[in-house]
Amino acid sequence: MLKRISALVLAGATALTLAACGGGAGPAAGGGDGALVMGFAQVGAESGWRTANTKSVQESAKSAGVELKFSDAQQKQENQIKAIRSYIQQKVDVIAFSPVVESGWDTVLKEAKDANIPVILTDRAVDSEDTSLYKTFLGSDFVEEGRKAGQWLVEEYKDAKDPVNIVELQGTTGSAPANDRKAGFAEVIAADPKFTVVASQSGDFTRAKGKEVMEAFLKSNPDIDVLYAHNDDMGLGAIEAIEGAGKVPGKDIKIITVDAVRDGMQALADGKINYIVECSPLLGPQLMDLAKKVVKGEQVPARVVTEETTFTQEQAKQALPTRQY
Repeated sequence: MLKRISALVLAGATALTLAACGGGAGPAAGGGDGALVMGFAQVGAESGWRTANTKSVQESAKSAGVELKFSDAQQKQENQIKAIRSYIQQKVDVIAFSPVVESGWDTVLKEAKDANIPVILTDRAVDSEDTSLYKTFLGSDFVEEGRKAGQWLVEEYKDAKDPVNIVELQGTTGSAPANDRKAGFAEVIAADPKFTVVASQSGDFTRAKGKEVMEAFLKSNPDIDVLYAHNDDMGLGAIEAIEGAGKVPGKDIKIITVDAVRDGMQALADGKINYIVECSPLLGPQLMDLAKKVVKGEQVPARVVTEETTFTQEQAKQALPTRQY
């Protein structure tokens, strides 16, 4: 998440394809030099995690000899749909994308299927009942991430008798990680009535919005014990708001986030965040491997889950020197 996106990005209604790619080859033919051609429709660059994810895809494509057409949807579903249709028209070999939201993909995915272009979902899922519209979904188990956040909270307050007031910074409304991280967290804390989510609102996965929403939370809820943020960036924005309100993040308000990017890990090591659930953005190598297999017609698992861990403050201090993102 912490490095700049190196590729050019096209967005909105502009042409949504990038990089030097052969445009005339059919699905079976690949690029002009025989390379596999992938059209990748990215969500955007809303966070450090997403930046690291983009870099992983771009670098892995280069290493794997995959010709990459890349687009940045600027967090708008209509831009992703335009990009996918552009890739279909260009007859790429395979399409991969991380859907902005879960719903509303059936029509364009059917267009890709009808064109015999396989689709791979990365990082985020869709809620289509027709699973034949895509070959596989590569990404984290977001529900389990939410459960891990809730489990730490339950353990942290196991001896507490007083009510625990929680505020929640949700990710982009309608997105799979926002829906699932909320559900997993709620499932775990529901068993103990002392835990109450007193406010829950989207911060769009951005630092600026996280700060803005947290400022509003602090004004309307004077007794906040815990913040659960669906990603590090929103948590980091919230830290600014907490400090601006004269409170000490990590002490006056305990903070749990998801991602484990370098900025978040540094805040964890500094004691401003209490616990981070990892969500790795480095999906590029696995994506290229899956792409080559589906284009060859090989069978791949319908679901490929990435392996991830969690970090306490001490663990963050140990991990930071060798952190890749």
